[in-house]
Amino acid sequence: MVNPEIDHIQSRHLLNFIDGQWASSEGGLTRPNVNPADARDVIGDFAESGGVDTDRAVEAAAAALPDWQALGPIRRSRYLTAAGRLLERRAELFARTITREQGKLLSEARGEVERAIAILEFTSGEARRMNGVTTPAEEERTWAITFRKPIGVVGLVSPWNFPLAIPMWKVAPALLSGCTAVLKPSPFTPLTSALLVDLFQDAGVPAGVLNLVQGDAAAGEALVAHPLVAGISFTGSPGVGAAIHRGGAHRLLRTQLELGGKNAVLILDDADLDKAVDAVMKGAFGQAGQRCSATSRVVVDVQVKEEFLRRLVPRVSALRVGPGVDPLSQICPVVNTDRMDACLEAISTAQDQGGKVLCGGDRVTDGLPEGCYVAPTVIDDVAWDSELAQEEVFGPVLSVIEAHGFEDALRIANSVRYGMSGTVFTASLVRAFEAVERLDAGMLHVNRPGVGAYAHLPHVGAKASQYGPPECSPQVWDFYTEWRSACLAY
Repeated sequence: MVNPEIDHIQSRHLLNFIDGQWASSEGGLTRPNVNPADARDVIGDFAESGGVDTDRAVEAAAAALPDWQALGPIRRSRYLTAAGRLLERRAELFARTITREQGKLLSEARGEVERAIAILEFTSGEARRMNGVTTPAEEERTWAITFRKPIGVVGLVSPWNFPLAIPMWKVAPALLSGCTAVLKPSPFTPLTSALLVDLFQDAGVPAGVLNLVQGDAAAGEALVAHPLVAGISFTGSPGVGAAIHRGGAHRLLRTQLELGGKNAVLILDDADLDKAVDAVMKGAFGQAGQRCSATSRVVVDVQVKEEFLRRLVPRVSALRVGPGVDPLSQICPVVNTDRMDACLEAISTAQDQGGKVLCGGDRVTDGLPEGCYVAPTVIDDVAWDSELAQEEVFGPVLSVIEAHGFEDALRIANSVRYGMSGTVFTASLVRAFEAVERLDAGMLHVNRPGVGAYAHLPHVGAKASQYGPPECSPQVWDFYTEWRSACLAY
């Protein structure tokens, strides 16, 4: 079933992009890409790559490295600026493509495009600040300086939940730093990445500087194993991130890993409940909960819990589930049947462990095409140490956990192995600052939704959510570059 709204897709976008050329995978292997909102819509059969394809891409990146590095950051930034202008003109194409293959609401997809543009603007501006320092020398007629050098070829392994923004916040700093790159996106969202690579090609980025290898584990494993790859930036599951880290440890491969979260919103006894409900609605059910910073736990004081649920549950029950292109839809499908099944299994397990489903809890089919629709779900009486409270679901499933005072709420929030986002609702300035100080999370919020941040604030987690320098920040250069020092006598 062809979607007539996407008319710029060409056959080349089904392929890999290596050394400035679109090419089939070795052996011509392919994988179908299906619209999660409508299983009849097969977007295309995309290249399924292996080690041979990855090796070719890495070798092309290595060959392009000296000339790209020699340009310097200011001239390299002009390519990012050009790409940003092209993205502004192609914004609707990207948004509709994201919605078609990932499933999110069109409004959410447009927001993702805007974030990608902001990332390019921010990163381009960093070109004139990638400086070292001049320090005093111990000898006369001597200068002592420090400066940065790109680490070399990098592998960029990106997820499906933000198929434009997350690759962009890897590609942009990689290229500006002087690295050359091989992008290996999720096999669930290959088309958006193909259009991203097209964007940089049309912006004039030289052949070999940015390469694209489509596929799943075989391509990723070959990228980690290749001796010419100096670093891997990965966003995805903790298991895969740990495997990447182990796989490159023997050769001291540099890794940057963002690995998910089990994020809590603390609602204290003095919270503004209307604001808290608004924030939980956005944090838990925006993009069907498929965000590393999504609100998956509400830790609510016993004194206000009943009233909070009285206000929350009717609003969740009223959410309209449907395709992302339908302007009446308020919550989108999850990305595929595996994710749908995982959500339903988590709900069932929570019920077996004593949880009470207040709304949702099942698949939605009435009046919808055959897709991956899960009803937005609120589960009460969740034990703080149960599976649902401890493990990431990555879907529209919210657990409600009762707390007895501020200290108990902090204890529960910090009880998980993750530490991506932490949020508190309170009227007390003292407790707000104390929560910011004591929550074990990388991105902290007070009296606002606990998802997202600005394009220039570090996207960073704590504990098992993060390893290596944060992305979307000046600190990202500590991944893509390494320091040098020099003493110059004259």
